[in-house]
Amino acid sequence: MAFSRRRFLSIAGASAAGVSMLSPLEALYARAARGQVARGIGYGPLEAKLAENAGELVGVAFNGVELSTNPVLELPPGFNYTVISYTGQFMDDGNKVPGAHDGMAAFPGPNNRTILVRNHELNPTPNGAVARPEFVYDQIGGGTTTIVVGPDRRVEKHFVSLAGTIRNCAGGPTPWGSWVSCEETLTIAAKRHGYNFEVPVTSEIKVADPVPLVAMGRFNHEAIAVDPATGWVYQTEDDGTSSFYRFIPNEYGNLRSGGTLEALVIDGKFRVNTRTNFAQYKNQPLPVSWVKIGNVDPGPNETPVKTQAQNNGAAIFSRGEGCWYGNGLVYFTCTNGGNVGQGQIFAYNPSNDTITLVVESTGIEELNAPDNVTVAPFGDLFVCEDGSGIEYVQGVNQRGEVYRFAANAIPAPFNGSEFAGACFSPDGKTLFVNIQSPGITCAIWGPWTRRRS
Repeated sequence: MAFSRRRFLSIAGASAAGVSMLSPLEALYARAARGQVARGIGYGPLEAKLAENAGELVGVAFNGVELSTNPVLELPPGFNYTVISYTGQFMDDGNKVPGAHDGMAAFPGPNNRTILVRNHELNPTPNGAVARPEFVYDQIGGGTTTIVVGPDRRVEKHFVSLAGTIRNCAGGPTPWGSWVSCEETLTIAAKRHGYNFEVPVTSEIKVADPVPLVAMGRFNHEAIAVDPATGWVYQTEDDGTSSFYRFIPNEYGNLRSGGTLEALVIDGKFRVNTRTNFAQYKNQPLPVSWVKIGNVDPGPNETPVKTQAQNNGAAIFSRGEGCWYGNGLVYFTCTNGGNVGQGQIFAYNPSNDTITLVVESTGIEELNAPDNVTVAPFGDLFVCEDGSGIEYVQGVNQRGEVYRFAANAIPAPFNGSEFAGACFSPDGKTLFVNIQSPGITCAIWGPWTRRRS
């Protein structure tokens, strides 16, 4: 499937007309600098709602919590949702939906359909993503599932699309119309793990050829974002002392062609740890350079990728997680970065090779461990939280006000489960999001253009 740069920006949640997606974060920073971080009401107060398709969920229960009679989400007035996929549901290939729903992206399908490709952050388990042996990389575990969603926000088809991989946490869409799924592990089973895998986007039942993209590095992968102008892939690493990477493929759009893996160095700050005492640089674009990784596929007794990077001066980030391309920038989150450990958001600008710390949370009420991140077609930033207590999808509007858009309303023991995989449909009318446990995917719609005060 050939995708133009314009189409990719639409998929990535940003209009090619040119919304400045640094603006919400710049406004948030300006408020913080004045001691005026404001919690806006956004679209209004949240209220628990049953799924619009609750009648279709009779008998669907987790630990005695039935989805037909218990709200899954709290949303603002005027917004509704359907539960479109849940753990244990039978799919069209005869398999059951695996659990631990995580990173996800939305792609255009035929006849106004949306195709979702979704990760499953599972260790080896008999209840993982199952496929014929020739399409299984190693042990049955995480992998991906693909969901074809109709214009009525109901599932028309779903199936396993990657099998035999482990702890598929996040990933990202590519400009050439595929999904890159990332393993967050260094496990060695029958085969090594810790790689990226490319998954085709199709409405036909098809399992990806499970070829590890070894040249992209073996480490605790989290997410990727692709610059459509160059085809270069930026990668985060979920580790307390991680690095931020870019992969330059030998051939545009062909990740199997090999390439060069590099790590980011902040110029003049050799091996700087950005987790603490870095807020002094907020909103300051800092020039960077890149160091090449010599051994991209280290074994258990060899120097890890991140150590190779940092020995050569690469910056240290605390649990790099969500990563998203939008309007010329690569955003990525550090879930427990910052002096109080509640998270940071960085923006890397590939056009001038600078990095900017644009958000550092000062408390759980401001931002509670940001994880997956996406940008709405109207310019607001949407962040999935992965902290303690009740989890939210937070928005940041153009005035820099942080507002709560959605809350996990499932009763205990699931009400503390993280949100993940937030992404907008190509037409911008639907926000898809996962609740990782017990594993539920929702489609949300409503008056997106309404003023967000």
